[in-house]
Amino acid sequence: MSTETEVLKQFFAAINRNDMQAIIKDFDPEIVRIEPEGFPTAGTYRGIAAVQEHVTKGRGTWAEGTCEPEKFLQNGNKVVVYLHAWVRLKDSTEWIGGRFADGFVFRDGKIIQYLSFGERAEALKWVGIED
Repeated sequence: MSTETEVLKQFFAAINRNDMQAIIKDFDPEIVRIEPEGFPTAGTYRGIAAVQEHVTKGRGTWAEGTCEPEKFLQNGNKVVVYLHAWVRLKDSTEWIGGRFADGFVFRDGKIIQYLSFGERAEALKWVGIED
């Protein structure tokens, strides 16, 4: 298992336990978070504080649930994580879920870029891995 994969396992574990201080442990000060149009909090977020606030806001909508990594695919300094989210939002009795992918770029062991993809095929194209 690569160092990057271990960092990302810890990142998602911190999200799942709602530890918003731990998520920033491996962020580069110049981190950029991009959430695409159509996602609940679409936009571009720059810097540790803005990205931490963005993730905190999204995680804060959950009453309970998880976002579990299913597979890690690495090409150089880029890693794609296939994810399965299964959550119950606050003020809801219904559970919702889906499968998607997040992409990460590392520099000197730190996360410099964090992107989300609605379709896993888009993530594979981004990371440069043939399906």
